[in-house]
Amino acid sequence: MKKVLVVDDTKNIRMLLTTCLEIEGYEIITAANGYEALEIIQNTNIDIIFLDIKMPELSGTEVLRKIRSIGINTPVIIMTAFATVKNAIDCTRLGAVVYLQKPFTTEKIKSILKQIQDLDENNIDNIIVSAQKLISNGELDDAIRLLKKSISINPQCGEAYYLMGNIYKIKGDSEKSGQFFDVAKIFNYRP
Repeated sequence: MKKVLVVDDTKNIRMLLTTCLEIEGYEIITAANGYEALEIIQNTNIDIIFLDIKMPELSGTEVLRKIRSIGINTPVIIMTAFATVKNAIDCTRLGAVVYLQKPFTTEKIKSILKQIQDLDENNIDNIIVSAQKLISNGELDDAIRLLKKSISINPQCGEAYYLMGNIYKIKGDSEKSGQFFDVAKIFNYRP
């Protein structure tokens, strides 16, 4: 059974998500603030995190930043009633898989869970490894197809852009190669 951490300072949101997720067959752990969430994340194997962005003391963005800095890559769904472009960009760069606007419906939660399941089935790491093998074997067009798939799944995957840059470098297209290398840098990918 997959474990889901629900982090929100509003009890009603925690209760709503707990009920919805339990019905879908998930084991739920809740946290009322960012510090509590960090402790749970560091001591428990969590499969999915629903994280409120606006909380007292430690914001959801800071929690996300801290867990990414210690190498935890659990899928994170950011929840907010106060959506801003800056927050959306910051959270996307930190690897949030969904930016969920409050209020939301149980149908929206089910849709997000399906999206997360599809991500598992289309594991980026596996796609990247396969693309690297194809590049090594000179099968560049097949590698491009796989890398495009990885980018469609996770648009902030810097390594995919870097590998696309390498492919176009091999093909002698320095303009396209440079564009992909530039995008890889935007997502802080350094080989």
